[in-house]
Formats: sequence, structure tokens, C-alpha cells
Amino acid sequence: MQVNFFSLSSSLTFELMNRFEPHQELLPNYEHINTDKPSVAFAHLGCEKNRVDTEHMLGLLREAGYEVRSNEKEAAVVVINTCSFIQEAREESVRTLVELAAQGKELIIAGCLAQHFQEELLDSLPEAKAVVGTGDYQHIVEVLQRVEAGERVNKVSKNPTFLGDENLPRYRTTAHAVAYLKVAEGCDYRCAFCIIPKLRGDQRSRSIESIVAEAHQLAEQGVKELILISQITTNYGIDLYGVPSLAKLLRELGEVNIPWIRVHYAYPTGLTADVLDAFREVPNILPYLDLPLQHSHPDVLKAMNRPWQLNWNSLLLDQIREQLPDAVLRTTLIVGFPGETQKHFDHLASFIKKQCFDHVGVFTFSAEDGTKAATLPDQVAPDLALARKDKLISIQQPIAEARNRSCIGRTVDVLVEQINFQTRTAVGRCGRFAPEVDGEVRLQLGLDELNIKEGMMVPALITGADLYDLTGELVGVQALIDSCRK
Repeated sequence: MQVNFFSLSSSLTFELMNRFEPHQELLPNYEHINTDKPSVAFAHLGCEKNRVDTEHMLGLLREAGYEVRSNEKEAAVVVINTCSFIQEAREESVRTLVELAAQGKELIIAGCLAQHFQEELLDSLPEAKAVVGTGDYQHIVEVLQRVEAGERVNKVSKNPTFLGDENLPRYRTTAHAVAYLKVAEGCDYRCAFCIIPKLRGDQRSRSIESIVAEAHQLAEQGVKELILISQITTNYGIDLYGVPSLAKLLRELGEVNIPWIRVHYAYPTGLTADVLDAFREVPNILPYLDLPLQHSHPDVLKAMNRPWQLNWNSLLLDQIREQLPDAVLRTTLIVGFPGETQKHFDHLASFIKKQCFDHVGVFTFSAEDGTKAATLPDQVAPDLALARKDKLISIQQPIAEARNRSCIGRTVDVLVEQINFQTRTAVGRCGRFAPEVDGEVRLQLGLDELNIKEGMMVPALITGADLYDLTGELVGVQALIDSCRK
């Protein structure tokens, strides 16, 4: 179902409620503060970058003395940090807004949906008391104070320019041992299908000193896995230093006492030899490359305004495997882009078969207003795009299972994230699995192994594998020695 914000009003609230199942993530583990101020709850939607913004808003409100609730039913005001990347994300944001409005909550709409629609949201939802843009979340306390005073607030900058740093209060919502660190905001590229520059602004990078300082703070909090994020992390520093500076940043982060540092969102042209050298030479940088290639055929890539020169992606992957033989490779692909022919799709299918990625995400094209791709001719029928998506997934699944099975017999470090003492099992991840998007490692514990704790890094022998996950058992000292001697 398509939702038009021009027609979204209180009279449609219950009608829409009947059509959508509510779906939202209410962030856990907030501490309660005794205060006379109104209680606030948060609903987080969207990407990890949005999560970091939410965590800053939480930190700012807690510092200002607001009581932050983990259950929106107990709160007077709910802040919804929304996503508007594609139509499906907008519909999820609308479902959450409508469900909360039906509960009679006062709503503060933050994030990409607010940046996208601004005043239209206030006009369409009487329950919406404020909209806060992607470059304005640092003003959340002021916005809430104005809402308390009876105002309806539009706090959305036309061109987002703000960039948070280590001095901005933050209350983390991830597992104790995992944290995201935003190294830059915005994007200077203009991919034909992407609306992000309109929602997040141009790229602006934090200084190396600022990033390293926050990494040290997180290390002191017990973080074992740090995930570097931005829109295009391999472009880090160009706006600030005049040259790409990811390699230098990674080497500086090598001095931080965090055993795993993972880099998300690489752009093909940014994985230069010096960046790959840093991946190989800095011990705590995981050889995990999240590389959204989007397609393989030069015609489609050129139409997407992506690097399109013949065999560019294949040559890059050859270079990665030469410099990083143990690299774990994740990519995302778009099928059904305007003008994609059967020949183009067959090229992509052959590319997937040949490259044997560890992890692949496949999306059907979503025509976004304001992007070049939305007005291109030869739009692909949705049912054909969906069939192509299913075909790619069917090709990738046995490849992914084979890649997982290649881990059997290896001893790997596992970050423990859940423990069930009744069943004597634990769930965690090894370096080949990123949080939320990849698989898990399930461990069977012996009676003498129940002293492990969540957040610990433990050695495990991989004994089994399936399409998504690995299974294993903890490794003692003697087994470790034997493994090293093989």
C-alpha cells in the first residue's frame, strides 16, 4: 500500500491502523530518573547512523533530567526517529506514527522522514507536536521544552550541516560489548537511485583526533567490537584533509584497546592499496569488507552513476583477494533498475556465481521522488524485479552455505552475546558475522563452562554450519595448542 502524506490526517488514523500491523523497535534498558518533567520514550527506525543519532538524543534528554521510559505506554511523549530511504521504510515509519497516535501520544518526529516531509507531517498528523531534521537532533531538549509550552515546532534545517562528536552526550542502546561510531555524515556522491544526500546533506568528516578520542571512551566502557559507519566510509576525510584518510584513521585506531574494529559501507573506488594495507597490517581491524556494488553490468552501473568501467568490480575483487586472502566479503545489489534487460540480469547472475561472496543482500529498485532514476524510461515491472531478486537469492544461498561450511574445523574467536544456562547454550558472533545483518555462532557449553559471561570473547572450534549460522564448542588450552601446531 502506498501512503501519501498529503492525505494522511487524523480522520485516516484508525483506517490506516486497520491496514498496517504495527512494527517498531522500542529501545531497551533506559534508566529511570525521578523528575517532574514529562516522561519520554523512543522508537528507533532505520539504519545504524539513525541509531547513533537516537543515542545522542537519549543522552541529551537524560542529562537534562527527563525520565526516559523503555515502554511507550508509560510515556507522555514519544520521539520517533524515522527512516525515509525507500517507500517501504516510509511505510514502516507511518505504521509506527499511526499506532502511537492512536494511543493518544504526543509525537516528536525526528530523522529522515521529518527531513523529507517537514511541515506536511505537522499538517497531516494533529498528534505530531514537532518535527526534527537529521541535522537538528542536537536541539531535542529545546524542542521538547517548546512542546511542553504548547508550541508546534518545525526544527528542520534546509541543508543539514551538524556533526556530532565525542563531547555530545550519548546513551548507548546496543549490547554492552558492541558500539557504532559515526566517522562522517552525509554524502557527496549522487547515485541515480539514492535520496540520501537530500536527507543527510553533503559529506562532513570528524577529525581523526575526535574519532580516536571517542573510541578510547568506548574502550573504557568495555566495548569489544567497534563498527565504523558513515554513508561512504572509504571517502572519510576528503572534505576535511583534502585526501581520503581512512587508511590513516585505521592505523590510529590500531592503538585503541578494542579487539575488533569493523568497517561498514565501502565504495569501490575507495578501496585503494593503502586502505587494503591497513586492513592487513592493523591487528584489530577485521578483514571484513562491506562493499555495496549494486550491480555488475557496465550499462546498468553507468545509468546508476556508479563506477562502470568494464570489469571494474571484478578487478577490484581480485585485488582484495590478493592483498587480503582471508577477507570476508559482503555486498548489496539492486535488481529491476530502469533499463535492466535480461542480458544485464544474466550478467549479474553470472557475476554472483563467479565471485562467491560470503554475504549478499538483494533489493528491488524503488523509484524515489527527487532522484534521477525515478524519471528514467524503461521502468521494470515490479513482479519481474521480484522474480529476479528471488533468482539471485537462490543462486547465493548454496554459495553462502559453502562459505560457512569452509569454517568447520577452524578455531575462531566468538563474542558472546546471549547465554541460556538452562539449555547450556550460548549465542555469539565470530569476525565473519556483523551484527543484525549476518549470522550467529551457537555454542554448546559443558558443565564446567558455565562461568562465561555475555560480552566475553572466547575461542571456539567450529563443528557445524548451515545456510546462515555456525555451531561450535569452547576450546580449552590444550586444544588451542594442538590447533596452532597443525
